[in-house]
Amino acid sequence: MHIAFLTSEYPHAKVANAAGIATSIKNLAIALVKKDIAVTVFVYHQNTNEIFEDQGVAIHLIEKKKYSLFTWYQYRKHLQNYINKVIKQNNIQLIEAPDWTGITAFMRFKVPLVIRFHGSDAYFCKLDNRKQKFKNFVFEKTALKSAVAYIAPTTFAGQETAKIFGLNRDKIKTIHYGLQLERFENKSPSSYNEKTLLYIGTIIRKKGVLELASIFNKIIEQEPATQLKLIGGDAPDIKTGNKSTYQLMSDSFSEAAKKNVTYLGKIPYAEVQTHIKQAHVCAFPSFAETLGMVTIESMALQKPVVNTNIGWAQELIDDEVNGYLVHPKDIETYSSRILQLFNSKDLCVTIGKAAQKKVMSTFDIVKQADINIAYYHNIIEKS
Repeated sequence: MHIAFLTSEYPHAKVANAAGIATSIKNLAIALVKKDIAVTVFVYHQNTNEIFEDQGVAIHLIEKKKYSLFTWYQYRKHLQNYINKVIKQNNIQLIEAPDWTGITAFMRFKVPLVIRFHGSDAYFCKLDNRKQKFKNFVFEKTALKSAVAYIAPTTFAGQETAKIFGLNRDKIKTIHYGLQLERFENKSPSSYNEKTLLYIGTIIRKKGVLELASIFNKIIEQEPATQLKLIGGDAPDIKTGNKSTYQLMSDSFSEAAKKNVTYLGKIPYAEVQTHIKQAHVCAFPSFAETLGMVTIESMALQKPVVNTNIGWAQELIDDEVNGYLVHPKDIETYSSRILQLFNSKDLCVTIGKAAQKKVMSTFDIVKQADINIAYYHNIIEKS
């Protein structure tokens, strides 16, 4: 079997961008290769054209292009023609693409197209109570309607996306993202920097960062020595037009809290694990995710996580068993959960061990790869 992925991001030094989607694709691609499945990854909107191999995965970088008219359409046709040529040359049997921005709208491939719900613009707009641009909705719906099947990382993401676009739910398969568990080992889970709170993710309103500022203000009132560490790129704020959401966040901190905040910005992915291990508690008060890779990565490293309680998160964490689920706007409860963990090392260790167990049983990429392979086989046989 030969499977291809179309994506705008992939974790590699030669690739311009890499975030949660990129990590999930790479984890799966490498796991498939280890099971003797050939994998090709097409990465569009890159700075150059290049073909190389990484851990057995064939990577095709496709340069970003501009045209005098209708760039959105002509670039898609350029991608389509390039990909179809490689499909024919390498006997690729299926291609998978993301739903975000509907990149496959108006493309026609020589093999079945499967779309994975990494999170469409329409999905995030619905969760974030924002109005979506009509053009983006048309692109995403056109792309989705041309796919033969869909994969959702959580049942919640699948159900919500089906409602938004009127999709046939029988064509949606829930397959969780997975981690290469051998790469997530914490030999000293009881060793960490006490009263250090860690957030990883884009500094953007939909991730609950403004609520996190209020939560931290509350914590500082009771534990003045608490440190907050933030990792992730800054983003403009759609609601206010401010060029920096971090600036809005910074303005929301009390004077006492502001002194205890360290913002590291974007850092290499390889360094993130160190910060997770050093943290006492991880907090992800997001309003909009499909799954949340950093949550399961932190759990795999035996960190107690206080997460949002919205939809998808209930498929990651069993509240009060292997983490905590609290609505981001419930500042009082959210801060009290963090303080509860700060004040009990035994509780942190217990929750951390249970979190690791949950990840091992539910998010092991070796097991998830087998589920993906069986689903791919089924689609190929029917086409």
